[in-house]
This record gives sequence, C-alpha cells and structure tokens, in this order.
Amino acid sequence: MELDPQSAYSAVQTAISQASALIVTYSFSVLGAILLLVIGFVVAGLVERWLYAGLGRVGGFDLTLRRFFSKIARYFVLGLVVVMVLGQFGIQTASVIAAIGAVGLAIGLALQGTLQNIAAGIMLLALRPLRIGEYVEVGSVSGTVEEIGLFATRLRAADGIYILAPNSTLWTLPVKNYTRNGIRRNDITMTFPNTDNIDRLQKTLVGLAEQDTRVKKEPAPAAFVAGLGDSTMSFTLRYWTSATDFAATQAEMNKNVRNILNEKA
Repeated sequence: MELDPQSAYSAVQTAISQASALIVTYSFSVLGAILLLVIGFVVAGLVERWLYAGLGRVGGFDLTLRRFFSKIARYFVLGLVVVMVLGQFGIQTASVIAAIGAVGLAIGLALQGTLQNIAAGIMLLALRPLRIGEYVEVGSVSGTVEEIGLFATRLRAADGIYILAPNSTLWTLPVKNYTRNGIRRNDITMTFPNTDNIDRLQKTLVGLAEQDTRVKKEPAPAAFVAGLGDSTMSFTLRYWTSATDFAATQAEMNKNVRNILNEKA
C-alpha cells in the first residue's frame, strides 16, 4: 500500500499542532507550579516564624511546644502547596488526598519503627520528661536538649558533640533529668587516719562549704563519717547547689578539699 504524501503531511502537521498546544498548556502549568512552590516555601517559613513568635508572647508557653507547633504549621502549609501544585496539572484534589492516604498507609506499614518514633515524640511533648535547655541522661545518651522533633531529638553533649537520638529510645528508657528540680546534691568522700579529731574535721569541712556563696543554706551542708577501717575512716562532705552552679562548685570544692588533705599530709 503506497503512502499518500498528502495524508502523511497532514498527519505530521496535526501532530506538530497538538504537540505545540500541549507544550504551551503545560509550560504555563510548569511555570505556575514553580511559582506556587517558591511562594509556598516562603509562606511556610513566614507562618513558622510568626507562630513561634506569637506563642512566645503567651505567658508560660513552653519553648519545646512552641517549636513543635511552629514546625507542624510549616509542614501543613507545604502539604497544601503540594496539593495545589498537582492541581495545576489537572489532577483532582480528592484523588490526590485519597492517593496520599493510601501511600501514607503503605508507608506506615513499611516503616512501623518510624511511626513509633512519632508516637514517642508526641508522648515526650505531652508528658515532657525533658525540655529544651535541660541536661538529661537516657541510657548511653546524655546532653543538653536542643530540639524535640517528630522523629528524633537533637542534643548537645557536654563536650560539644552533636547527638540525634530516636524518640522511641528516649521514651522507652528511664530519663535522668539533671536540671528539672533546680538543685543538686554533691558528696565528696575522702580518707583520714582514725586518729584525727572527728569534731574538728566536721567543723572544718562544713565551714569550707558554708564559705561558698553557691552552696545552699537549706538543706544545710553536712560532714559525717561514711565508713571505718582498721586505721582509716571515710569522711563525706555533703552539700546542695543550684543545678546551673553544680559543675563549677564541684570543681572548686574538690580543689579546696584537696588543699586541706595536703595540709594534713
């Protein structure tokens, strides 16, 4: 069968016309989608900052919850932007939402551990065993809390190391919060000969603690015999400080006690 040149030419012309129409149509859709994405990211950032600042003006509103709600608002806006971008290409919004739901279910079944982290993050935010700025120890993880996210919590170790811990780990293990109660106790135990005068040692050590303005008056510092050996006795100096002064006071007190031991040597 011979190909009719006229028919072939007409077919090519029709194809070119249709391709041109599609290019023009989808070019505007692509440009519109890019514009929506840019505007959406800007608006999402503005909403996050406005909400964070607005909640900061609410008296007593926790810093951890401020960051959490502001992040949620950002992701919500970005989700709306994605739906709008898909709508630019003629995809029905209802279909998009249904598809997102189906994909979300499939991802949820595949990533059950991730969902556990989300659930744990919600429980951490609800019960708040740790807050931003507090120093905590959970299992082998310890540091100052910088951010509690939906999936993981960011901490800064005492030596400045960056730590990202899964929320499920922080939720399933006991939490030691060194900051929450506001005050901390320190015990310094040292060894003296049994021949030393106990009353004089108590007076000297308690006086040493009382001279430091960071040491709390209540509970009052105390010194006592912690153990007895054949020729030596263990003596403990106990005092309380604010949680923020603990490390500095401990270092200073250890030095002063060491000086007393050197004087007796």
